[in-house]
Amino acid sequence: MTKITIFSGFLGAGKTTLIKKLIKEGYNGEKLVLIENEFGQIGIDGGFLKDAGIEITEMNSGCICCSLVGDFGKALVKVLDEYKPDRILIEPSGVGKLSDVINAVKNIDAHDVELDGFTTVVDAKKCKMYQKNFGEFFNNQITYASCIILSHTAGLSQEKLNEAVSLIRQFNSSAPVVTTDWDELTGEQIVNAMTQKNTLDNELKELLEHEQHEHCCHHDHNHEEHEHCCHHDHDHEEHEHCCHHDHDHEEHEHCCHHDNHHADDVFTSWGAETPRPYTVEAITAALESLADEGKYGVVLRAKGIVAGEDGKWIHFDYIPGVPDVRYGSAETTGRLCVIGSRLNEDAIKKLFCIE
Repeated sequence: MTKITIFSGFLGAGKTTLIKKLIKEGYNGEKLVLIENEFGQIGIDGGFLKDAGIEITEMNSGCICCSLVGDFGKALVKVLDEYKPDRILIEPSGVGKLSDVINAVKNIDAHDVELDGFTTVVDAKKCKMYQKNFGEFFNNQITYASCIILSHTAGLSQEKLNEAVSLIRQFNSSAPVVTTDWDELTGEQIVNAMTQKNTLDNELKELLEHEQHEHCCHHDHNHEEHEHCCHHDHDHEEHEHCCHHDHDHEEHEHCCHHDNHHADDVFTSWGAETPRPYTVEAITAALESLADEGKYGVVLRAKGIVAGEDGKWIHFDYIPGVPDVRYGSAETTGRLCVIGSRLNEDAIKKLFCIE
């Protein structure tokens, strides 16, 4: 099985720099082949990457999305036959439409291949300008991405970073968005984000499973917890991705009186992703405030990793009355999760300054 990863991104976004980092730190031990397509007649980045020991197949007579679709298919089959790689990295022209590149790969019906993700690199400083002037191509790359990685975020103001994420969310509400400067991340962390192994949904799932286990073992939560079914509200920066379960009140009460109820019938989960920086004092105070059941609901567990105003990263865990706040490694973007019952999600969002 050969995995195929596509790296889309507008001109100058930093695709080649990202690929070099992942070759060095993220795809260790894999036999790799890079297929790239430069816009124009002369390939610039081929020699740049050959130093890393990667085979290069350059196609310089046009974009994958237009005249090279047929040639691209032949090149891909040739690479599969001759090199039998573990993974093929495809770096199309910056002005190509990601949807066309995906379709070109899907049309390769021979060989045992798996599409392992469509990553789009976005220059956080130029996002608004590109969206305004080249929207047809830029927005397509955003819309079809399975992961979006912001570049040039170092030194960017919080306002500009929030604006970039908000613009992206207008065209893609679900893909993970990496907002942390690449120098703070390992290649493995970025690959995990690209393959969605480390996402908000996974964090919430782990917390739910933990609480389900605790509940099954101890049965010591108060009866109010059993009167509420779950609804997952995942706030991706300035965008609400809601999937409420529309059970009526009677269903809420009924579903909770069975002995074999699912965790989703007992616990409510809330999560948010944000590039906003915090202080240790602010996080500690917020966690201590969660003890107020009347204001925030019954909070059984909380955890998160967020950027710190001092440049460090803050890791935290919380069980009732016991906040644990410490420094740790950087993450692809800030993330907060809360599990409990009868959660007042609006109040929790306000507590953590999530817009």
